[in-house]
Amino acid sequence: MNGLATDGKFHPSNFDRIVMTDSAPTGTPEAPRLNDLIHWFEHLSPDTLAQLGNHYAPHARFKDPFNDVVGHAAIRGIFAHMFARLHEPRFIVTGQVQQGPQVFLTWDFMFRFRRFHSTTTQAIKGATHLVFDDHHRIILHRDYWDAAEELYEKLPVMGPVMRWLKRHAAQP
Repeated sequence: MNGLATDGKFHPSNFDRIVMTDSAPTGTPEAPRLNDLIHWFEHLSPDTLAQLGNHYAPHARFKDPFNDVVGHAAIRGIFAHMFARLHEPRFIVTGQVQQGPQVFLTWDFMFRFRRFHSTTTQAIKGATHLVFDDHHRIILHRDYWDAAEELYEKLPVMGPVMRWLKRHAAQP
């Protein structure tokens, strides 16, 4: 099973059954198109959210440690919420691997909290798995990052507890 339905098309509900293959189906984005997407991610702002439809299919699925949504409005809402809650959030893509219609990006997410430590730039290291349709638009966006280490340990109340748990769970 490669994540495709019996009709040969990818459906977001088949997300967990995707397997990498050596074939290059028609959804393979060309290098310039992929570079445009990376540029869009790295320069994402409240103003550029209007361009989301240029990069995502109408029924694209977005999943991260906190969200699992489908569709332009829901995905735009996640990014809008990010801008409302954080100072100067931005992604820096540090690597990419492409195989057929699938791309894996590694990134650093830089931001400052609005409520505490607002002068300290925070960094979260993560990765994104993207799957493209035949029109070279994203139909699946899955973010992978460690919420405990990369976020909870940085919070004033939860941070000390998470660091204590980490120390005590580690092998001596």
